[in-house]
Amino acid sequence: MTRGGQGLARVAVVVRAGAAPLWWLGVISAGVGVLVPGITGRRIGVMAGAALFLITAAVVALVRHKRYVALVGGAARAGKHDVLQDRAVTVRNWRRGHRWWLLLALAGALGSAFAVPAAGGMLLAGAGAGLRLKAARIGRLERAAESLVWVRVDWLGRGAGVPAGKQVKGYRATGIAAGDAAPGGARRRGGVLV
Repeated sequence: MTRGGQGLARVAVVVRAGAAPLWWLGVISAGVGVLVPGITGRRIGVMAGAALFLITAAVVALVRHKRYVALVGGAARAGKHDVLQDRAVTVRNWRRGHRWWLLLALAGALGSAFAVPAAGGMLLAGAGAGLRLKAARIGRLERAAESLVWVRVDWLGRGAGVPAGKQVKGYRATGIAAGDAAPGGARRRGGVLV
């Protein structure tokens, strides 16, 4: 970061970074949870888990939606000395910053199976699905604006995972071909825009 440049991370990549670990931890813990009869029984546990999955996915996908829209709409052009962080680095930083929370969530989901089988795991999977939906919505905003949005790395907080928090004053925008992630935060396939 020379001559006043800033390290920038893709907003959609930060949002999407937690989707896969939460989804897979949820699927694993729900699968293990189904093996335990629990207090409520498997049938009630799975039905409660399905409701929790849908509610959690919707809440996670919609939380702070207006703030994201406002920040994307007001994004300033990135400077030529700004440094664009690779997708893999952004994902690694998020996962490293949240590893203990992920382990606690897994332990909680597995422990809850003794009361309500599979419900805790389905809640975790719903959070992962909600993050994927949120990243997809950001991707639609990026396509509409024909630009990619970035956030300063030093504004992401301790866990490197709060791209719309109070400390974020604004986003930066680049051309649609910048960086190594497509709109929405997915990997680019073969270097071609998706």
